[in-house]
Amino acid sequence: MRAAVIRGVGQAFDVTEVEIAQPIDHEVLVDVRASGVCHSDIYVQQTGGMNFDMPILLGHEIAGVVAAVGPLVTRLKVGDHVVGAALQPCGGCRGCLQGKLWACRNPGALGRTDEQPARIHDELGSIGQLQGLGGFAEQALIHENQLVAIDKAMPFEQASIIGCAVVTGGGAIFNVAKVRPGETVAVFGCGGVGLNALQSASLAGATRIIGIDVQDSKLDLAKHFGASDVINSSDTDVVQAVRELTGGEGVDHAFVMVGVTAVADAAVNVLGFDGTVYLVGATAGGAELPLRISPADTVLLPHQQGVRGSWLGSSNFYHDIPMYVDLYRQGRYNLDDLVSKTIPLDEINEACEAVERGEVARAVITFPATDRA
Repeated sequence: MRAAVIRGVGQAFDVTEVEIAQPIDHEVLVDVRASGVCHSDIYVQQTGGMNFDMPILLGHEIAGVVAAVGPLVTRLKVGDHVVGAALQPCGGCRGCLQGKLWACRNPGALGRTDEQPARIHDELGSIGQLQGLGGFAEQALIHENQLVAIDKAMPFEQASIIGCAVVTGGGAIFNVAKVRPGETVAVFGCGGVGLNALQSASLAGATRIIGIDVQDSKLDLAKHFGASDVINSSDTDVVQAVRELTGGEGVDHAFVMVGVTAVADAAVNVLGFDGTVYLVGATAGGAELPLRISPADTVLLPHQQGVRGSWLGSSNFYHDIPMYVDLYRQGRYNLDDLVSKTIPLDEINEACEAVERGEVARAVITFPATDRA
């Protein structure tokens, strides 16, 4: 099959032929129909972040059709339409049993052992899969725990981005912050994840929803996705502007989609009483958030403010992915305008450059429906 392989940190994608194994045990072979290009893919490509071994198949926003199943698979069958999730729940640890799939203690348990043949290889050796998925290829071999069957009427391009961009942005609003009607929200960074946070905040009933970015084109999208107000932080004092928009109160919730120290620091300073900053986006090396904790130096303690992480929106994707599919099909959740560009696999390097420049909300690689068995 054809796949886009990263062979070393900082290298371009190598679109080449690789071999994929047949499914064993709980594995599912998926004919990939669409795979979203996420900033996290580019982050791993350029920096080696998250310590994945090379060579590797990136691509963790994936939708397709089940082509074959291993003998122990019980939840899926050939012909099912599925979405992949970047979480790797083992199903038996304390986190999984509590329904906190993002807190799985044994994510590596879903892969093959060293004694088993590699899932994917070429003449140079085995090739890894980002988060157990590896969607930048015509087919993917995935543990059934990472797949969710969806309505066959759901278009693949829109379905693919639910597995990361949607559950991360929407989940930060619904699952982590639990935004309530009448509350105020600021979203720092209006890319794919940020836009989903904005429209989810609107759906949750937030009354003041502020989108913050350095590109006017993204701020135009932010308004389209539910922002009541937008701020271009390249030429505006963000803290002062947010205070003015909220009558001096600050916001209840500030979501940081860009892992940059200055952005996180600004987010802390736009909080109101009992407000919380949520760190959502992947950070570059060296990013930090110095916190002054003395009541004489900060309002963090007396105003009962907080800072917390949000990993993939605390998603229970078995519930959340079908929920977003339903919302989309009811016309209540906008995924069409998130997919700003569809491309063939051969153009993946150009697509990543467009994503990095902020020219698109989401680029999605599409694969024609062919018999690859």
